[in-house]
Amino acid sequence: MEDQAEKLREMVKNKNGNSASAPPAPVAGNKREGKKTRIITVVSGKGGVGKTNMSVNMAISYARMGKKVVVMDVDLGLSNVNILLNAIPKYNLLHVIRKQKTMKEILVETPYGISFIGGASGFSEIANMATEERQNFINEMQTLASFDIIILDTGAGVSDNVIDFTAPADDVVIVTNKEPTAITDAYGIIKIIATKIDNAEMGINLIVNRVANAAEALKVADKLIKVVQQFLNVKLDYLGFVYEDDSVGHAVEKQKPFAVENPRCKASQCVQYIVSRLEKTEIRATGFGGIFKRMFGG
Repeated sequence: MEDQAEKLREMVKNKNGNSASAPPAPVAGNKREGKKTRIITVVSGKGGVGKTNMSVNMAISYARMGKKVVVMDVDLGLSNVNILLNAIPKYNLLHVIRKQKTMKEILVETPYGISFIGGASGFSEIANMATEERQNFINEMQTLASFDIIILDTGAGVSDNVIDFTAPADDVVIVTNKEPTAITDAYGIIKIIATKIDNAEMGINLIVNRVANAAEALKVADKLIKVVQQFLNVKLDYLGFVYEDDSVGHAVEKQKPFAVENPRCKASQCVQYIVSRLEKTEIRATGFGGIFKRMFGG
């Protein structure tokens, strides 16, 4: 396992001097050249562990790597991505489900180099869509194939909605912290994913958030990895940790991603490291259309 603390020190040393208020570097052109879209679903067993913050700041870190990124808020109950981005979407996925708008029409561009799709409580309608409606929804999702990265920010806990949007993922990122309840709930959602989703190629990854040091995070990760391997026979990859950092709370108060508000803070450096690790893993061979058909068991 790589020494994240040492890697972070190297990153700080080699930092290119972005100003704290500057948005990410311009995103590269839309040439796909055979590249595949990576779909990342971010989940947590319980609320309050920083899942949505992780989704948004991972997206910005990817954009800084020259990736074309969209964050889709698929939280059934509390849609918070728009709060962190200080953006109020006029339309959302419910309008697409009801064929009132296309996916491109509901895309919101942000000043941070990423796009955003708003969520709505009407996601429950997905389960009840007729065959024609489902195909229309899949077709609309396929229009996002021009993006390099799609990050799906789900609701906290376990629900049919969370499972629906975990099924099409190339990578699932489990966010937890050192609290016993968070660790227990993280195990619970990993168990649900392992038993309900038939996707052998999916990568299941762990991030330990809000820790004082690397040793504290490693203790949590080791515990979860061992239990998951023993009782579920599932491989859980430890992506890394994010330091407890006052900059995160200050950024939330300003309704800005901390990777933008303070790109040199410890939390920003950690997320950049995590994204760089995830980017080194391969995207599975399934075509983009087939990915979303998994949502309906097709």
